[in-house]
Amino acid sequence: MKINPISHPLNATVRVPGSKSLTNRALLIASLANGTTHLTNALFSDDSRYFTKALQTLGFNLQLDEVNHTMTVTGLGGKIPATKAELFIGNAGTAARFLSAFLTLGTGEYILDGEPRMRERPIGDLVESLAQLGCDIQPVQNAESRMQNGQICPPVKINASGLCGGKTRIAGDISSQFLSALLMVAPYAQSEIEITLTTDLNSKPYVDMTIAIMKDFGVEIERQGYECFIIHPSFFFPLSSYSIESDASAASYFFAAPAICGGTVRVENISRKSVQGDIAFLDVLKQMGCQVTEGENFIEVTGAESLIGVDVDMRDIPDTAQSLAVIAPFASSPTRIRGVASARVKETDRVHATCVELARLGVRVEEHEDGMTIHPVEKMRAASIQTYNDHRMAMAFSLIGLRFDGVTIENPSCVSKTFPNFFEVLDSL
Repeated sequence: MKINPISHPLNATVRVPGSKSLTNRALLIASLANGTTHLTNALFSDDSRYFTKALQTLGFNLQLDEVNHTMTVTGLGGKIPATKAELFIGNAGTAARFLSAFLTLGTGEYILDGEPRMRERPIGDLVESLAQLGCDIQPVQNAESRMQNGQICPPVKINASGLCGGKTRIAGDISSQFLSALLMVAPYAQSEIEITLTTDLNSKPYVDMTIAIMKDFGVEIERQGYECFIIHPSFFFPLSSYSIESDASAASYFFAAPAICGGTVRVENISRKSVQGDIAFLDVLKQMGCQVTEGENFIEVTGAESLIGVDVDMRDIPDTAQSLAVIAPFASSPTRIRGVASARVKETDRVHATCVELARLGVRVEEHEDGMTIHPVEKMRAASIQTYNDHRMAMAFSLIGLRFDGVTIENPSCVSKTFPNFFEVLDSL
């Protein structure tokens, strides 16, 4: 898909879909609650479809209305109807992590598998942490189960007989989703669960989001900062209506657009009060010289006359690192992105892929273990951008095409993972 440049400063208003992170957390929690929950502004994308399909395969009653962006989930109080199931979750990392923990509450045998890239994404730390709580999760030996850096990857078999409880330890520097998965299922263990982190926690705002949504559904946890979490046996309440915030990660591309093209873009149905950590990307744009205007139910970004390069640690907002990476060549000084080593085990190795594609455009970039340094460039080369079947590569690099002619996005349909109508919204600029 060729991206058509925009020759004038932007003056646009857009809306982005509901949050993937909140939709998947709400789906899991609503399935655990005893009763019916109605989710509004829910995200319908590849990731959420894999998740809802998995829940339906397990025997849960879900009513899905894509036109009105609603999902109605009837939870069963921590019980899983199916005693045997094979679940395919594509490359939906959130679904893989959350379901691995969720399935331990059942009784029976469950197999969890995904696309080839999912078979390279490690979940060994989560498996080990669940094993400390009495769970039996094994790699499927007769399939293409792989080990990455000694870590177990899907497909895995969960031999479930309920979650015993007790004490467990887990690393926090691979994926915060491991901790979130444990937190959400822990209220349904047979006894109290105490989780201790063995490393510093990356992506802390995502754990804050998990704790916030658990509280919305009636469960509070004890915690000592981000080092220790205690969850007592409890249960979630069903909610007659629960509204999903618009996706802050998706919004980052439209916050970034005026930084590249000039002018102003307003994103509706989102505010700085969001529980999503990626809203902090706005602070990075401010450091670069952009102007941010906040309303009760919108955020507006106006591009800077001259962008300033930044040195920023993005370990808490790694999903917006590519959004910054495509702005950086237009700054007046180099930009250093730090703290995103965890991005190497996402849909692709996002650190390496971003460096390769920037270089393809003629940008001088240095790759580091935890990020990259990007230098300013006056003119780019025409290029066909490889997306590695990664939605964030496609969405981020399309922004460069708004400024420079000759940018083509390969496999643009990969955006369906989280933002199916992305290019329609981009075109509305």
